[in-house]
Amino acid sequence: MNYTQYKNTKIAYTDQGKGTAIVLLHGFLENSTMWKYLAPVLEKKYRVVCIDLLGHGQSDSLGYVHKMEDMADAVHQVLHDLKIRKAVFVGHSMGGYVSLAFAELYPEMMKGLVLMNSTSRADSEERILNRTRAIKAVKQNYVAAVRMSIANLFSEENRELLIDEIEWVKNEALQTPLQGIIAAQEGMKLRNDREVILHFAPYPILLILGKQDPVLNYEENKEQIENTAVQLVTFNDGHMSHIENKVELEKVLLDFLKKL
Repeated sequence: MNYTQYKNTKIAYTDQGKGTAIVLLHGFLENSTMWKYLAPVLEKKYRVVCIDLLGHGQSDSLGYVHKMEDMADAVHQVLHDLKIRKAVFVGHSMGGYVSLAFAELYPEMMKGLVLMNSTSRADSEERILNRTRAIKAVKQNYVAAVRMSIANLFSEENRELLIDEIEWVKNEALQTPLQGIIAAQEGMKLRNDREVILHFAPYPILLILGKQDPVLNYEENKEQIENTAVQLVTFNDGHMSHIENKVELEKVLLDFLKKL
């Protein structure tokens, strides 16, 4: 693991392989270990940078609200240190929100974008309420709230099939400090709608959705790419494509990267 500083805050990252830079950004309650299957596959052909976002993994918290723009600026600091001028971004869930914030702030650095189980749209009123409830729950019973949040990301049948993997994800999630959890939830509540990027970006974009995603409604999320050049790939499972659809995901990403 390597470290840099952003606003006097420690940011952790890994940097492996050679070639076109691919930046992998994890989701909420995750960290860069979520890429343990995918990164080694990509590293054979590309330079792969995995970053722990603010308040997650080995990166410290910056404050009590981590806006997506703050997280994007911390990512920018890492790329600046590595002298990377252009990269393809792959963002899972919250990592997708951060990738979109980055695309808005630093459009000239974008070579391609993959939104994995993610959306360009802002939170609905209902989602904001759910986040507020989740913050209350995690303050009351941290372990129970985190464990339940993770189980709810998988399709129902996979909750039975992938018991060991889910346990591993829960254990990683439980290393996220309370401040990191709350600050990310508060930041996601405030995030802007960035659907316009999907319509006008000059670089290729891929959207990966799960048909049985318990968090992001499949039909609603398909709407955001109507009349755009965005490529859609649909898996039959839940919110955790990197685990539920591991093999298919590798193939889809390698195919997408090959065309860039």
